[in-house]
Amino acid sequence: MTMTLARRAWTLFEPIHAIVYFAPEAPEHFKAAGLRGGWMGYFASRSAPMGAVSPGLVTAVFHNFHPSMVARALPDAWRYSSPELALTARSAAADAALRRLWGDEVESATLADVAETTMGVASRLRGGGRPLYTATSALDVAEIPHLKLWQACTRLREHRFDGHVAALTVHGLDGLESLITIVAAGAALDAATMRSFRGWSDEDWDAGVARLRDRGVLDAAGELTDQGQALRAAVEETTDELAGDVWEHMDAGERERLFASLRRLAVLLEAPGGISYPNPIGLERPA
Repeated sequence: MTMTLARRAWTLFEPIHAIVYFAPEAPEHFKAAGLRGGWMGYFASRSAPMGAVSPGLVTAVFHNFHPSMVARALPDAWRYSSPELALTARSAAADAALRRLWGDEVESATLADVAETTMGVASRLRGGGRPLYTATSALDVAEIPHLKLWQACTRLREHRFDGHVAALTVHGLDGLESLITIVAAGAALDAATMRSFRGWSDEDWDAGVARLRDRGVLDAAGELTDQGQALRAAVEETTDELAGDVWEHMDAGERERLFASLRRLAVLLEAPGGISYPNPIGLERPA
């Protein structure tokens, strides 16, 4: 995949946002907030900026999870907890994990500058048609620099994700078909692992493969055809196009200084109790 400016930025801000999916502190804080189990914590805390939303809405917005997997977490999460408690727990998990992994860096003037610049970028994004970004960007901004940076990276991540779902929809791939084509394109995770982390059965997966074969996206061996490769490339190109303006319009020198700082911070997260590669969310190492 071509390393566009938007894709390069994604590899830098995504790990900072995603620390809450890997850090051992997260389950502890979710449990304290009344959220039972890791998946309930995930679905409740990520959707919480939108309020006490229904499983159907979360299934649609998150796009690639089996509806029954979402329904096991929601709306029960709102009986045991609340959007406010879920958001507080997620911020507390990010705070604890980043303090542990970044150490004295969290008190540095450099990190404060990076947080301010990144939030400035994230605040210039347009929210039309982007539910996760719009809801997330309406949350109060933290005063603590490392949490402000985490919030900015979360805004950037959800903005790109909303655009990615739009790209998949335009190119005719539902959530399951997206996962199947990612695996066929050579994702680090195998089909069985991908199914497990998204709640799809073998039968669901086989039915999706059959649909994609009928469309000429996959061949008899389950590999991407030329048409399938072009389809995946088009999805990624559209995703980058929808996320690229804010980076292209930055002063080049300011952008490169920011990228260098984000990369250094993102690399520090690849540690015990941090982010591992490969991983179930398809996160790439910082470029």
